Amino acid sequence: MAHAKNHDYHILPPSIWPLAASVGTFVMLVGAVFWMKGITAWAFWIGFVAVLYSAFAWWSEVVAESRQGDHTPVVRIGLRYGFILFVMSEVMFFFAWFWSFFKHAMYPMETYVGTEYVAPEIYAVDPFHLPLINTLILLLSGCAVTWAHHALVHNNDRKALIQGLAIGIAFGVAFTFLQGYEYAHLLHEGWKFGEDEFYSNFFMATGFHGFHVVIGTIFLTVCLIRAIKGDFTPEQHVGFEAAAWYWHFVDVVWLFLFFAVYIWGTSGL
Repeated sequence: MAHAKNHDYHILPPSIWPLAASVGTFVMLVGAVFWMKGITAWAFWIGFVAVLYSAFAWWSEVVAESRQGDHTPVVRIGLRYGFILFVMSEVMFFFAWFWSFFKHAMYPMETYVGTEYVAPEIYAVDPFHLPLINTLILLLSGCAVTWAHHALVHNNDRKALIQGLAIGIAFGVAFTFLQGYEYAHLLHEGWKFGEDEFYSNFFMATGFHGFHVVIGTIFLTVCLIRAIKGDFTPEQHVGFEAAAWYWHFVDVVWLFLFFAVYIWGTSGL
């Protein structure tokens, strides 16, 4: 047969979604500039909706390919390598914020020769109160996701898989709400985004981490819905595996933030 498949690779059909996602991202970026300039916020939200819809449609196609048997062992290896590269790019993203934080912590601007900069008096945060609670919540969430993965891979226990994912999601939501509460408290105590390099580093690093927690929570929620519908087997569960890797990456970043930004940076140690 002329079109018979005699290899393990998946030849993708033409898809509009990569282009749609790129256009949506561009519109969202331009819209963000318009919004920050006080012109209009509509362009940003139009681009944002376009990106969300493109991601949903694109990943729906990937799930359909998996159900059709197109994700052979060779294809799954490629998907894993691709996701590992994505996580590595995320590591470098957060490395930039840690670099900025440690640079200003070890070489404060007020010590520069000829500087007129005066460091503000920063309200000290007790790292062993709400930050420690949030740390334990996020670690417990990671444990629940690991339990779900173990239940699937070793026992194909669908009930434990669903329970573990649900618990992990619940802890992720709790972390987000507590982080929002902490932000409100710090802003009330006089912290201001962008007024000082410490404030900027703190809010950018913890804020982007919080954004990743929200993305990871959505990732796990999609996996939970798929698990309820009967997706994932002990041999084929790349989507869930990627979600678990992403969630553990979020855990590790928070541990670095907790020890560096909270214990060292905000407690006055």
